Amino acid sequence: MTTTLRVAIIGTGFMGRMHAHAWRTAPRFFELDPSPEVVVLAGSDASRAASAATEFGIPSSSDDWRAVIARDDIDVIDICTPGHTHTEIALAALAAGKHVLCEKPLANSAEDADRMAAAAEGAAAEGTVAMCGFSYRRTPALSLARRLIEDGRIGRIRHVRAQYLQDWLSDEDAPYTWRLDRELAGSGALGDIGAHSIDTAQWLAGSLITGVSATTRTFVETRPRMDGRVGLGGRGDTAAPRERVTVDDAAAFTAAFADGALGVFEATRMASGHRNANRIEINGDRGSIAFDFSFMNELQFHDALAPSGEQGFRRIDATEPEHPYAGAWWPPGHGLGYEHLFTHQVVDFVRAIAGGGDAHPSFAEAAQVQHVLEAIERSAADESRFTAVEGAGS
Repeated sequence: MTTTLRVAIIGTGFMGRMHAHAWRTAPRFFELDPSPEVVVLAGSDASRAASAATEFGIPSSSDDWRAVIARDDIDVIDICTPGHTHTEIALAALAAGKHVLCEKPLANSAEDADRMAAAAEGAAAEGTVAMCGFSYRRTPALSLARRLIEDGRIGRIRHVRAQYLQDWLSDEDAPYTWRLDRELAGSGALGDIGAHSIDTAQWLAGSLITGVSATTRTFVETRPRMDGRVGLGGRGDTAAPRERVTVDDAAAFTAAFADGALGVFEATRMASGHRNANRIEINGDRGSIAFDFSFMNELQFHDALAPSGEQGFRRIDATEPEHPYAGAWWPPGHGLGYEHLFTHQVVDFVRAIAGGGDAHPSFAEAAQVQHVLEAIERSAADESRFTAVEGAGS
């Protein structure tokens, strides 16, 4: 008989909504034992939490995450709150013996991230699982890219280039949100979307970033208060006083990898015309792979060992049953969407809890990404001087 894994989601916003969908969907398309069930949604406002719970199909709600963690009928704490709250919630959940899934970035500082990683390591000895939600790892095409790289199909890696381009802050009157407050978000485009590129690049390359040379920019210093939410941003009240932006709008950096590869990265939320262009290309001495999330079901692959008359990038439609995750869904050619990444994340997390292997990215892996982010900020503050990543070899 299948057992039940009882889940509490902390956070009622965009990620809370996405995770609620994932937990509900995962056991309906993948064989999971235990089978997850979300039993409570917690938020900072009781009325908003109750409304969101009804919308998400969750039977109960709370405005007290501490009381939720203390409940005996909760097995998993899923943290979908702004970054400044992650550490306190995760440490309390791990101390209570709860499995923890935490959205990225793991914390707003490397120091806090290291504390979380240490707590997760200690909890693992008691059978408690902790994982950070870098969801793009669960894209079938990117998982296929990792398989090809691990199989040696592109050989020794020389170049990694990654861009993450959004445009929801392009308008200088786009409203102020918590993502523009350093105390709440930790950093701007760098930690919000650049962290994804860092994690994806290191995961695909199988090598850590050891040093960076970086620059950051804040193009719009003040923003109007929110007058209505739409997507990640919304409408600004241009008649109201403006709030000061305390994070970056864009970041660019070069990176040295432990295996000698050279990386070039860009993250911005002010690239007009790009809603969510998450791109990565990796070049090796035997071939290359390229991916653009705007075409998320496709992987571009170049085999440099093919006859010269047959060389060039070719498109792989990563929807065949033998492609990672794809076999659980639709017939070949019937593509997946953004929400499927979170379903795959739940599947991998639940299977790790069931003893089916380690959960990745671990808190330790996510903490290492935070060390890269801090090295980038130190470099940018020091005239882009090359800056070593602390603990990069760990």
